[in-house]
Amino acid sequence: MALSGFLAQLLNGVQYGLLLFLIASGLTLIFGVMGIINLAHGSMFMIGAYVAFLVARHWGSMWLALPAALAGGIVLGLLLERFLFRYFYKREHLDQVLLTFALILLFEETRALIVGNDFHSVAVPALFDFSVPITAGFSYSAYRFAVIGICLALAALLFFWIERTKMGAIIRAAAEKPEMVDVLGIDARRVHMTVFAIGTALALIAGVLAAPLYSVYPNMGDGFLIICFVVVVIGGQGSVSGAFWSALIIGLVDTLGKAYAPKVAGLAVYVLMAAVLLWRPSGLFGQQRT
Repeated sequence: MALSGFLAQLLNGVQYGLLLFLIASGLTLIFGVMGIINLAHGSMFMIGAYVAFLVARHWGSMWLALPAALAGGIVLGLLLERFLFRYFYKREHLDQVLLTFALILLFEETRALIVGNDFHSVAVPALFDFSVPITAGFSYSAYRFAVIGICLALAALLFFWIERTKMGAIIRAAAEKPEMVDVLGIDARRVHMTVFAIGTALALIAGVLAAPLYSVYPNMGDGFLIICFVVVVIGGQGSVSGAFWSALIIGLVDTLGKAYAPKVAGLAVYVLMAAVLLWRPSGLFGQQRT
């Protein structure tokens, strides 16, 4: 394959990996801080994509969907944590799985009632509907560059919040040593609500950004959820930095694999996960258990 093809796949891998990070960062925080296996997290991504579709259809601008997804994700996350997940923290993982599976069915039925079961497309915003010249014979989508830039900006804000603020320090402590939250007298309910709200909002924003790239269709979050669990496992439970680097690695491995070795591409990320777990069972950036 020519150099231009390789560059295109490389950039596609980075863009895909950064979208995975937006979804997986919330998933790893919720799992690390609360111990909740949230199978419905992929539905949040799907909701974001449908928000983009509905906003673009009614108002003609997909960009209005970004603040809508941010606000809606925060509100939805707060409501879900307060009225559902709060009562399942100390329950068995099977109960958590059944709860989140029921939520998947609920979200899918609600989606079917509102917009039906058809596939939909969302137009690339006119502002970025052009290609950026990279080499003499290769140009790359300006919208994909915009997605990369937005994802990197959100990642930087998330890292600053986690690493440089008091709430971020509390969240890191809760993810690494959950028992310290009770010992230090920290209001665990506030931590849980904050984490769930931010994680849900990031998944919705990822869905908005992905809508013009992957179309909008029923159950679209399922495939992303599975690969995001792989991101969490490789990066390490509760580690945002681990989710970032793991998502980039998986994005590149999956994209380049489909381009250069399609017959084995489907196995590549899972073989990588198995290799990492054999070498470091807690993940690349996870806290080692003694």
